[in-house]
Amino acid sequence: MSDVPEMARRLDLSPHPEGGWYRETWRSEVTIPQHALPPDYAGPRSAGTAILFLLVAGQQSAWHTVRSAELWLYHWGGPLLLEVGEEHHTAQTHLLGADIMAGESPQFVVPPGHWQRARPRDDQACLVSCIVVPGFDFADFTLGAPEN
Repeated sequence: MSDVPEMARRLDLSPHPEGGWYRETWRSEVTIPQHALPPDYAGPRSAGTAILFLLVAGQQSAWHTVRSAELWLYHWGGPLLLEVGEEHHTAQTHLLGADIMAGESPQFVVPPGHWQRARPRDDQACLVSCIVVPGFDFADFTLGAPEN
């Protein structure tokens, strides 16, 4: 396990299919039935979910969409560049971080179904949480084709 970053090891994170490292930290015990969700959900969902997500220097998440809204919360490390748009080519870059006076924001909401990808701005790892409502399910996740 020597290729696992120390921060990922300490937080018990695993490789994420989109890139980076993650661990689910919360899944609501409240379930939303399918009939109460928009019609594009294929079944019931947890009311909400949360993960810890770590990107180390040189890593980025792949382009992907999530059917539900996703709230990103910055915790630690260098600033994070979060690209978000209805399409890849229309994505705008948002800067998550602790230095509010320098234009960084401690949180950002990705609207449902928007394309997104993230990467550390500098040569520092970045730790965030992602909260998804209605809760995350891999049936609602679309991974884009690899690109730079």
